[in-house]
Amino acid sequence: MTIYFEKTYQRSFGTFPLTGAVLHQAILDAAEIGYRAFDTAQMYANEVETGAALKEAGIDRDDLCVTTKVDVSNFSEAAFLPSVEQSLKKLQLDHVDVLLLHWPTPGGDIELSLKLLQKARDLGLATHIGVSNYTAQMMRDARAIVDAPLVTNQVEFHPLLNQDKLLAAAAETGIPLASYSSVARGEVFTYPLFAKIGADYGKTAGQVVLRWILQKGVSINTMSTKRANIAANFDVMDFTLSSIDMARIDAMTATNYRIVDKDLVPYAPDFD
Repeated sequence: MTIYFEKTYQRSFGTFPLTGAVLHQAILDAAEIGYRAFDTAQMYANEVETGAALKEAGIDRDDLCVTTKVDVSNFSEAAFLPSVEQSLKKLQLDHVDVLLLHWPTPGGDIELSLKLLQKARDLGLATHIGVSNYTAQMMRDARAIVDAPLVTNQVEFHPLLNQDKLLAAAAETGIPLASYSSVARGEVFTYPLFAKIGADYGKTAGQVVLRWILQKGVSINTMSTKRANIAANFDVMDFTLSSIDMARIDAMTATNYRIVDKDLVPYAPDFD
C-alpha cells in the first residue's frame, strides 16, 4: 500500500484557492479535526502561508504528509530542482512527502519532466513522487520511464464523471488515483440521489459522495473554509455504502460533467 492508501492519508485537506488568514485558519481547523495530509502547489501561490500554518499547528513531522506540485513553467533542466528547493523554503520543510508534476508537459513529451521528478526524489527533496492530470496512456508511459514508484495520479474524480479508463490504468500500472474536485465544486448537490442515499446512513450528500470515491479505491482531497464542513469531509470512515448504492451512484457517471478541460486550462491533455 502506498502512502496515499494508508488510512491516515486517504483524506487530504486541499488548499486551492485559499490564501491569507482564511487559509491559515482552515489549516489550523483541519489539523485539530484530525487531518494529517495537506495538499498545495507552486501554482496556488500559497506555499508560504501553508508552511506557516502547518508550523503553528504543531503536527509531529512523522505524522504529516505534505504534497506540493511543480508547475509546468518549471519543467526545464535549469528551473525544476531550484523551484522544488524554493517550495521547500516556503513550506519550511527539508523535504515534501509527495512531489507531483501538476500537469503533463505541454506538447505531450513527458519524459524530461518525469526524469527530473525522479531526480528530486533521488536527491532527498521528496519521499514519494507522482503525477497529476495524466491520461491512461501517459500513466503507462510514465511507469516505463520512471524507476521509482509513482504513488498517485491526482485527477478530477467525482460521481458525475466517468473515469473508468483511468481506474483501469491505475489497476494496470499500479499508480493509484487521488481525487480533486471531489464534489464537482458543488454540482453533486443539485442531484437528490446523494442526499436520499445519505439519509439511509445518517450521512450528508457530500459524505456519501466522498465515501463512494474511497470505495472506488481513490483517495480524496477536499477543501472548505467552514469548520463544520471540514469535519464532515473527514468523518467518512465509519460507514460503508452497499453494493446496490454503489451501483446507483456509478450510474450517475454517465452525466460526464467535466470541470477541468482545455477551456479552463489550454494546455490540458485530451482526457480519456
